[in-house]
Amino acid sequence: MNGAAAAAAAAAKRAAEEEEEQLTPYSDRDLAEGWEFKIVRSSTGAFRNPAVLRKTLDEEKAAGWELVEKFDNARIRLKRPLSARADDSKHFLDPYRTRIGPSDLKIVLLVMGAILGAVAVLIIALYSAGHR
Repeated sequence: MNGAAAAAAAAAKRAAEEEEEQLTPYSDRDLAEGWEFKIVRSSTGAFRNPAVLRKTLDEEKAAGWELVEKFDNARIRLKRPLSARADDSKHFLDPYRTRIGPSDLKIVLLVMGAILGAVAVLIIALYSAGHR
């Protein structure tokens, strides 16, 4: 990833985080009533698929989380009562997970690996064609 692409990615991430802060104000009432909140992210936009969204929400529901809103295909906001923490040790998933699917780093590495593989194949093909 070149410097300009890295800077653009960092700026996009900051903009998304700022948007989340503006879209997710927590009222004094929410906090006084004993709610906690989290945002679950998908680097691949997996929440566009209703089956993936439903599966994720079902998994989160087991730990007491419920959907507050779907920001877009990559982010959902959930809440649960603080009292649900008492059962956290009973769940097979981390009740505080904030990501599903591959991480941003994994996706970048896969793309870079594919590009490097394609370049290697091209170099081998050109080298072989030159030695016929």
